[in-house]
Amino acid sequence: MSTAADRWVRFGLKPLVYAAGAGPFLYVAAGIAGIGGVNLGANPVEETLDTPGIWGLWLLLATLAVTPLRQATGWTPLMRLRRPLGLAAFFCVLGHFLFYLVVDRALEFDTIGEDIVKRPFITVGLAALLILTPLALTSTGWAMRRLGRRWQRLHRLVYVAAFLGFRHYASQVEALLLLPRD
Repeated sequence: MSTAADRWVRFGLKPLVYAAGAGPFLYVAAGIAGIGGVNLGANPVEETLDTPGIWGLWLLLATLAVTPLRQATGWTPLMRLRRPLGLAAFFCVLGHFLFYLVVDRALEFDTIGEDIVKRPFITVGLAALLILTPLALTSTGWAMRRLGRRWQRLHRLVYVAAFLGFRHYASQVEALLLLPRD
């Protein structure tokens, strides 16, 4: 039986979460198009690269906060937000990585390989993305049933991915701040 709270989460909050996942890409598109007063700053490539990565990190943190919030409040419909938050985080991180590959490094795989070896924060970020990928691919009900108890063990890797994501971020700033310095 569906309650009003379930319907509110399903039809109200879930679409907002998916919209939040599109937020960094809409922001960057607005900056490129010069609409909405969005200014990508003196280094638009860096701003465009950083924006989805930071959003992905915040969305991943929100994903991890769902269970403790549910435990603290007892509001079980909140659990319906974990999957959309996790998928939105994954797509932001994937967009961050693809922008790095295509625009920042122009698909120059020699340079990308050198970056992975010489710049540990890139290796750490890539490891986080590699962990998040099977989590996103197995986030369906079918995968949950197929994997059984193994699904839960696999999805506990989200904690490792979150740690690596924050390590990737922290390695790029002088001190752990809410946003990187310009």
